[in-house]
Amino acid sequence: MWAARRHCLIAVCLSLSTGNVRDLSAAEDDVLETLQPYVADIVESRDEIPEVRRALLDEMAAFISERVQAGEPVPITFICTANSRRSHLGQVWAQTAAAYYGIPGVTAYSGGTESTACNIRTVRALRRAGFSVVQATNEDNPHYLIQYADGTPPIEAYSKVYDADENPSEGYLAAMCCADADENCPVVHGSLARIRLCYDDPKVADGTPEENARYD
Repeated sequence: MWAARRHCLIAVCLSLSTGNVRDLSAAEDDVLETLQPYVADIVESRDEIPEVRRALLDEMAAFISERVQAGEPVPITFICTANSRRSHLGQVWAQTAAAYYGIPGVTAYSGGTESTACNIRTVRALRRAGFSVVQATNEDNPHYLIQYADGTPPIEAYSKVYDADENPSEGYLAAMCCADADENCPVVHGSLARIRLCYDDPKVADGTPEENARYD
């Protein structure tokens, strides 16, 4: 089940790619060469995604597809409690999926109901996958520049609340990454739509032999 869950964001854009938004061959090579083997593995094992999860992803894909077809931007904010793990992974992989499948207008963001710091284990997992991750500041809540494709500006990852100035204030899809944030944040101000897209917290494996596998 855990292995299947890591594929869910790619599946969102996989659903859209069947609508011929853009010829896949024109987009897939845009993703960093170091990242392509990991992405290829995800795409190959997409059938592992459980049906109940596919239903949620279809709902998300329908929102994205409707906005794309209308020529509207598609801002998506991934929200969890501390904006340290799951929401960053959601943001980065959603933006990567959009690049891989050539989905126009998608811009992914992340935030929490509180801010802490982007956990170093999250950073390590992204590096293992093949992303270029550079630490840009040296502070309690460091900023990381994450490159997923050639010729695109990096994602600036650091912990912040979901309604921070850097994030969209209206018209975005709120993807709730953890049950705690979903249950304790009944109103997500400014969101156009909301979806419960919860993940198991990899934090449970911190400091154990399973740590890398959980985050990966």
